[in-house]
Amino acid sequence: MKTMLTGAVCALAWTMALATALPAAAETSVTPAPGAVTLIHAGRLLDHPGRAPRGPSTLVVRDGKVVEIRDGFIDATAFPGATVVDQRDRFVLPGLIDSHVHLVSDLPGQAWLVSSVTESLPAQAYHAADNARKTLLAGFTTVRNLGDDGGVTLALRDATAEHRLPGPRILDAGTSISATSGHMDGRLGFNDDVRAHMVHDNVCNGVDSCREAVRLQVGRGVDVIKIATTGGVNSRVGAGVGAQMFEDEAKALIDTAHLYGKKVAVHAHGADGIDLALRMGADSIEHGTLFDDETIRLFQRSGAYYVPTLSTVNGYIASLAADPEAYPPDVLAKVRWRIDITGRSLQRAVPAGVRIAFGTDAGVSKHGRNADEFELMVRYGMTPMSAIEAATVNAADLLGLSPEVGTLEPGKRADVIAVAGDPLSDVTVLKTVAFVMRDGRIYKDER
Repeated sequence: MKTMLTGAVCALAWTMALATALPAAAETSVTPAPGAVTLIHAGRLLDHPGRAPRGPSTLVVRDGKVVEIRDGFIDATAFPGATVVDQRDRFVLPGLIDSHVHLVSDLPGQAWLVSSVTESLPAQAYHAADNARKTLLAGFTTVRNLGDDGGVTLALRDATAEHRLPGPRILDAGTSISATSGHMDGRLGFNDDVRAHMVHDNVCNGVDSCREAVRLQVGRGVDVIKIATTGGVNSRVGAGVGAQMFEDEAKALIDTAHLYGKKVAVHAHGADGIDLALRMGADSIEHGTLFDDETIRLFQRSGAYYVPTLSTVNGYIASLAADPEAYPPDVLAKVRWRIDITGRSLQRAVPAGVRIAFGTDAGVSKHGRNADEFELMVRYGMTPMSAIEAATVNAADLLGLSPEVGTLEPGKRADVIAVAGDPLSDVTVLKTVAFVMRDGRIYKDER
């Protein structure tokens, strides 16, 4: 416990140091004066994904929020002193939401393992801050960070919330939880001498232990709880990707999180572990690589979200192209399996009406390339509109942020992006975002 608290304090100190040491980065945003009005002229406006877009429109923004939307281009004289932002040649839509990222790193396999024991916490904080900036500039104004150690992203969450550093709004899970020797056991792959000295209070065995593991994360101030009911692709344990947790343990984890008002994101690949988590009340299933008929029925009955994280395959393919030995043999076999099977569950989920939220697992894939996920979602059965809806309306609902983000409506935060071209006919245009506003502050406007 002492080690955890020390890590969190250090992370906060070093993230604050970033805010002081990098004023140029933090000041790339254009911050309107209190009460000032910004008028965004949009060539086309998808104010509510899932509905037809509007034609030429004006978004009226004041104090970080949308206050009005009018048809046509309002003359600035209607609001004396207003700033006009010209996006008349672009398609404007709400800021995007990535429901599954890991901001601290995007190193693959063995390189990540080495960095985890050679890099200092301050170095990790700098990496996380840089990755947050890349993510924001790619058009993702909100993310859910599902697991990092040391408190780095908890501190970064607070810094970006106050715009002291450029980055998205962050909901953070703290340290992810699994059973001993499960996917979240950080001791996997190390020898016994090293393992004996590694913190592992995020792993649990039995009901009481699992309840305590959740309460430790709640006490750190997390926004969401992340657990693993199955093995993982990258974890160094020869137990496959099936269920690795008993029903009473999963129930204890999920019930305890819900007791504290925290949603639960569940890492699960095998259908047995997915079904277990859904029966116990999981709020979302991350990855969900193998579905069976019962999986579909449980999704339909529970209303839980499926977060496909298809972009992991992009990360794996790129890493293997750069270094065929990027992963040890026991992991490489699972990597190749994941590449071959990716997309099949989504192909079953879409026609079954399973609720889908956008998430990439950026950290396995590269930060700033989050929008690559859209192309894969469409390839495996979604329409461009439904994929955009997954990254706005649905993701906002999953994160519990629908009153604030996900659509552009009066009273909601002014999280706005713009692209050249029409993402409803070619979703790949979302890979090149030209304009980014978060909370009424302009972070990017390329001309």
